[in-house]
Amino acid sequence: MGHLDRIIAATLPFVPKPIVRRVAGRYIAGETVDEALTVAAELNRRGIRATLDILGEDTHNIDQAGRAVNDYQQLLEEIHRRKLDANVSIKLTQLGLKVDARTCLEWTSALVRRAKELNNFVRIDMEDSSCTTGTLEIYRSLRREHSNVGVVIQAYLRRTVDDVVGLEDLRPNYRLCKGVYTEPREIAYHDMRAINRNYVYVLEKLLRNGSYVGIATHDELIVWEALRLIRDLKLPPSAYEFQMLLGVDEQLRNIILEAGHNLRVYIPFGRDWYAYSVRRLRENPRLAGYVLRAMLK
Repeated sequence: MGHLDRIIAATLPFVPKPIVRRVAGRYIAGETVDEALTVAAELNRRGIRATLDILGEDTHNIDQAGRAVNDYQQLLEEIHRRKLDANVSIKLTQLGLKVDARTCLEWTSALVRRAKELNNFVRIDMEDSSCTTGTLEIYRSLRREHSNVGVVIQAYLRRTVDDVVGLEDLRPNYRLCKGVYTEPREIAYHDMRAINRNYVYVLEKLLRNGSYVGIATHDELIVWEALRLIRDLKLPPSAYEFQMLLGVDEQLRNIILEAGHNLRVYIPFGRDWYAYSVRRLRENPRLAGYVLRAMLK
């Protein structure tokens, strides 16, 4: 079924949206804030933390970016009102990075400031490689005034080791993931063995430097390597957390949680669910095979 799954993944743009929505439903909390926060509350009841992402990126309209900032401010207020153990994850292109970087910085700073007032935290997601430098520049600028902001780094990028060395003085709060965007070989590793080894190398570097790390993976080998490092470095659970996507490998999620480790689930939601769904299904052709079965039903 693997070869057929890859064919289906390549033809997803031609699949009717209702079919994609049926398959992707378990990975997306819904379209509204209330739906997403209901999912977060249920996870909290199971002892799982949450981070919420309003879907949408690559905005080229400053008014649209402004609306996204307001949406996130309201989301932070609602998290606070409902007393949830949840923070927010933002994409800077959604907040105007490619339109006006200065305005994007101002708006992001205001968002982080409000999160601080609400005793909360903002995670800056990492996007494709064209945004890496700009994202890290804004992150460094934000850290001059704010401590309640973290950033994502991607193990498949060849530049990542240099990036974390350049940020060592800040001891950032990181989410470390493998990376999902399609990049040319001169920018990103294509061999999964190299990606995995770079992931573990970077993870050890971050933990030894005293950074708090969100270990974002569904790969059980990487989980094993992370647990090995945690044991060898004698790290307390307050020094790290595991992170997983909503709806992905819930059995592994429970194994990690029951072993006494902190775990956070990434909850995407919003009206712009389609592009996210297609990207996630393309990166995992096995899941794309479910599209065919949904069509046959």
